[in-house]
Amino acid sequence: MNKAAKTMRPVAILGGSRTPFVKSFSHYARIGNRELMTATLKDLVNKLNIQGERLGDVALGAVMKNASDWNMSRESLLSSGLDPHTPGYDVQRACGTGLETIAQIALKIAAGQIESGIGGGTDTNSDIAGVLPHEFTWILKDAQAAKTLPDRLKKLSEFKLQYLKPQFPTVQEPRTGKSMGQHTEMMVKDWMISREAQDELAYRSHMNAAKAYDEGFYNDLVFEFNGLKKDIFVRGDTTIEKLAKLKPAFDFTGTGTLTAGNSTPLTDGASAVLLGSEEWAQKKNLDVLAYFVDAEYAGVDYVGGEGLLMAPAYAVPRMLRRNGLTLQDFDFYEIHEAFAGQVLCTLKAWESDEYCRTKLGEPKALGSIDRSKLNVKGGSLALGHPFAATGGRIVASLAKMLKQKGSGRGLVSVCTAGGMGVTAIIER
Repeated sequence: MNKAAKTMRPVAILGGSRTPFVKSFSHYARIGNRELMTATLKDLVNKLNIQGERLGDVALGAVMKNASDWNMSRESLLSSGLDPHTPGYDVQRACGTGLETIAQIALKIAAGQIESGIGGGTDTNSDIAGVLPHEFTWILKDAQAAKTLPDRLKKLSEFKLQYLKPQFPTVQEPRTGKSMGQHTEMMVKDWMISREAQDELAYRSHMNAAKAYDEGFYNDLVFEFNGLKKDIFVRGDTTIEKLAKLKPAFDFTGTGTLTAGNSTPLTDGASAVLLGSEEWAQKKNLDVLAYFVDAEYAGVDYVGGEGLLMAPAYAVPRMLRRNGLTLQDFDFYEIHEAFAGQVLCTLKAWESDEYCRTKLGEPKALGSIDRSKLNVKGGSLALGHPFAATGGRIVASLAKMLKQKGSGRGLVSVCTAGGMGVTAIIER
């Protein structure tokens, strides 16, 4: 160990790119994760004029990944225009994957291990290959290993037609058998979140997104891909009345409040963010948008009865405490909208003295946030949610917002499957 302790360096966010986000099984049908990711890296490399650069590392990920994409990060960057001596590795933390990759690259830069790197992610539900059951392979291999023909035939006789039925990934939690939507229905009932409140949040998300597009905010963040120039989900013409007419999508008992309007749709897309030290940015003549300050992670015992998507409620106060901040010390709140109800449950938890004392170890409630600062350029409900691409989408947008403001601080919060959460602080 060095005698002198290392000082963590500032980590600059230098730019981001993403594809338009689209409904799964539509515009990007038969386009795989590697193609989506490669196109995104190419756009980022060309836009920031870093062709031929050898970066310190590239961390990318996908949740819905085919077996052939086992080394997706490295394969994608080899076609991106970067120096082929740039290393890359894959990451997966469910819906927190994109933010996780950025946090890992940021930590390496802060520690002085590397000078520059890219974090990001991609997901497509439209190009998932079915996988045959294990029994198919086991029987064939055992038959192949048999020394006599009778033994081989005997082994092959164990074969069943069901072993030819492909298996596809699902969005169910393995330990409960419930989907994320079903778990969120349980959460909104526990926290008494109304259908009206969920629809109102979804409406605001669409209005903010539509306004941001009208103002040109996304012009340099979203590049044209496969004939599209913008996310297809944004509904600037929606109304509270239209949202109220939609039927429940997960709970059909008559008490369900989650609908297609206040829940994120299955989405395809990719995003990437370039980070670097201040010295590297200056050397490459790159403008610093903002700084990645800190990140925190949490998990909840959802099998034991806690809300599946409540982990960010735990992560945020730990991160605030470490940085000497309160929940109100932010100019922007980028809270991933997996479901409107999930966002509202988290906000209500931070407003609860009892929850903050008994669950989070806080002396009192963290308090309320200014809702006018929440997802001001639209959230996942309006823009879409390709699982591993959401983190990059949020970080790039938030960094640009802080650059436009000139100064300030933003809070990022992403809930994930498996009862986890990834959060971050970004400043300028």
